[in-house]
Amino acid sequence: MNQDTQKVRTYQHLSLMERESIALNKASGKSITTIANELDRHISTITREIKRNSSPINNCQYRAHLADQRARERCKKAQAKARLVHPELREIVESNLEKGWSPEQIAGRLAIDNSTLRTNYESIYQYIYTDRPDLIPCLRQSHKKRKKRGSATHKHASRIPNPTSIDLRPIEVNERQEYGHWEADTAVSSQSKPVLQAAVERKSRFILLTKLPAKESKHMTEALIDKLSSLPSFLRKSITYDNGTENVEHEKVNAALGSDSYFCHPYHSWEKGTVENSIGLVREDLPKKTDFSMITEMQIKQIEDKLNNRPRKCLKFLTPHEIFFSVALNP
Repeated sequence: MNQDTQKVRTYQHLSLMERESIALNKASGKSITTIANELDRHISTITREIKRNSSPINNCQYRAHLADQRARERCKKAQAKARLVHPELREIVESNLEKGWSPEQIAGRLAIDNSTLRTNYESIYQYIYTDRPDLIPCLRQSHKKRKKRGSATHKHASRIPNPTSIDLRPIEVNERQEYGHWEADTAVSSQSKPVLQAAVERKSRFILLTKLPAKESKHMTEALIDKLSSLPSFLRKSITYDNGTENVEHEKVNAALGSDSYFCHPYHSWEKGTVENSIGLVREDLPKKTDFSMITEMQIKQIEDKLNNRPRKCLKFLTPHEIFFSVALNP
């Protein structure tokens, strides 16, 4: 075939200069056919351009710069990548959001549980805010601003007998080099006398929750012995406390468990940050003004299971339950 008789044309989007020519020619009263011939464009291209990109007001007046802007925005929207296209992936994401998992935890866990489905936490956030705003309430909220450290106005000497300072805690405890080292604390409420005790293993972040009748040393002691005595001895090596009076019987706990005890400096509760953070997670389900007397053992167990089966970034998206029991069963 003679190349001179065949003209191969490839489509190109209208340029801003072409749109300016369309606007001028249209304003001067020229026909669509004339405009198309002058621009060497098909008549349908000009018709479609005027119809799609004219102003919806001002009697559908065609302005070049506004038309060019509308065309670019339409093109950008058409090229936007769809988020979480796979139905199974959406189902997994939505299900875990409802469990209280963060987008980062969901994305990290996918790499462990599923060999084919993959995404990242940014895509999950964009999916939520773009396609499923009804899931926004499932996102975990940041905690309220804490009071300035050491701002207490009334400071008293510790009443703890024979305390061992956290300064003397071995490096293998501080750097989480081995399992069996715990932190203990209580979550209290102004609405009730009962409190919630939390004991957290530092390396695995495995948490044990117990409702106590009151914030008293005898209840604290009994609960810790009851919860930890069933564990192998290598999983109950030490417990770190604050200086609250509920911890005065720590030596009794040590005698029963064969453990050591360490104490934070007065008014330095952040030195046991693992249990502080864990109680913060518990507060998502049981806010500060919760009446603990109305909370059932089943509810507490459900919260405990939820936290222990939630993947953690610090555990490379394994769960505390998986880490803790893999060690307990295979020391």
